[in-house]
Amino acid sequence: MSITMLQVTDVAADAAACCTPLTREAIDADRAEDLARKLKALADPTRLRLVSIVAASEGEEACVCDLIEPVGLSQPTVSHHLRILMEAGFLSRSKRGTWAYYKLVPGALGQLSQLLDVTASRPVVE
Repeated sequence: MSITMLQVTDVAADAAACCTPLTREAIDADRAEDLARKLKALADPTRLRLVSIVAASEGEEACVCDLIEPVGLSQPTVSHHLRILMEAGFLSRSKRGTWAYYKLVPGALGQLSQLLDVTASRPVVE
């Protein structure tokens, strides 16, 4: 058996560096394009459900075989939605035998929520 060492990334530091809330400063065209792609990926009800199912699964990981029935779609259609979520950076994929397993990318949803957090840019008034 071989051991694979994984690099640990400080997601909070990365999020702070790349995800200033939209209401704090104007974003450039490239960043707007990237954000629009991510939001478009999540704007589909099936994809939102898939992210939710994967996130709620043990280890935030689920086999594609376990995602078909809950959304009531064919395997090719579910795989299409999963591919869009992977391309947007929300899920990663690994193969085990004939099945593909999808895992939530650590911090991906948190970065998006920080970007959209309008309260982060406004002082609290009591």
